[in-house]
Amino acid sequence: MLYFSELDIQQLNHLYKINLINSCSGYKSANLIGSISQDGKENVAVFSSVTHIGSSPAMLGFFLRPTTVIRNTYENLKETGFYTINHVHKNIILDAHHTSAKYDSAISEFDVTNLEPEYKPEFSAPFVKNAPIQLAMQFVEEYDIKANKTILVIGKVVGLYVNDYLIEKDGFINLSKAEVAAINGLDGYAIPEQRIRYGYQRPKELIK
Repeated sequence: MLYFSELDIQQLNHLYKINLINSCSGYKSANLIGSISQDGKENVAVFSSVTHIGSSPAMLGFFLRPTTVIRNTYENLKETGFYTINHVHKNIILDAHHTSAKYDSAISEFDVTNLEPEYKPEFSAPFVKNAPIQLAMQFVEEYDIKANKTILVIGKVVGLYVNDYLIEKDGFINLSKAEVAAINGLDGYAIPEQRIRYGYQRPKELIK
């Protein structure tokens, strides 16, 4: 087994280090975040940092890299207060990944990929058409991570759209049926297959 000390990691080639550290945490969710500026310019970008914050109220968070360069998603959601989270599925992986390219804010990623915007009644931000799970989000708050100047953005789920065949009787969303993608590192994509559910676990009785 290879061992990397903290000093080893610091001295690695830049690209090698980015790939190593981004993949060591394991598989991450693959989501497209849709937003729109106040002057109507649409934006969609792939994120692998969306995470569950709480269920009551329903909240999700995601991390943004330092805003030392233009971050269109961040600027749009701060301007309008709204954005969408859309699951990446097998058929759109290549287009979803291309949204990580750094386009000027005047260019919408919807215009340079086959991804299509979709609008729902009474919600201003664009969803990604045909995404099997779509979430309407409202910005709540943000936290500056001082250690590396990233930002944790927290939003409230104000609407949830799920293809009905994915929801099991207990409310569980079966992502395998939708062929939803996961990300390994920065650019490795996989389609996980659900094997089994073990259910809610309780402590075993002590053996006397």
